[in-house]
Amino acid sequence: MKPIYTRAEILAIRKNLKAENKKVVFTNGCFDVLHAGHVDYLNKAKAAGDVLILGLNSDASVKRIKGAKRPIVNEEERAFILSNLKAVDYVTLFDEDTPQEIIGELIPDILIKGADWAIEKIVGRDIVEANGGEVKTISFVTDQSTTNIIQTIIERYEK
Repeated sequence: MKPIYTRAEILAIRKNLKAENKKVVFTNGCFDVLHAGHVDYLNKAKAAGDVLILGLNSDASVKRIKGAKRPIVNEEERAFILSNLKAVDYVTLFDEDTPQEIIGELIPDILIKGADWAIEKIVGRDIVEANGGEVKTISFVTDQSTTNIIQTIIERYEK
């Protein structure tokens, strides 16, 4: 399995999956410094359908969203790690600040975000629902975040 599929490749794969009547789930994120919360979230996302496509923010996108010191782990390594998780079927990068464009191209059957997002604020919701799909949120069971992990490292090594 390839760690990263180009936009053209992922659109061709989506077309084939649609022809096979596979329920395609899409989620997205930075996934910088992967932790147990990420893995739990992705396992739950995959359970919502047949195939999980993960839209991964590119390094440039992460930098714009999270700040100049991020990402900690580059896009190739993040994609490699994510593509090797059981739950993740395909990883594709997007360079925009939001996944609006890729969601509009893929038109997944199910769009998933974390429960920290209000349904009405989820980017791409209008597209998915207009095409008969569902938008769902997943509750976090662990109280982990990459930001907290980075802060813990800083605090431990400043002493």
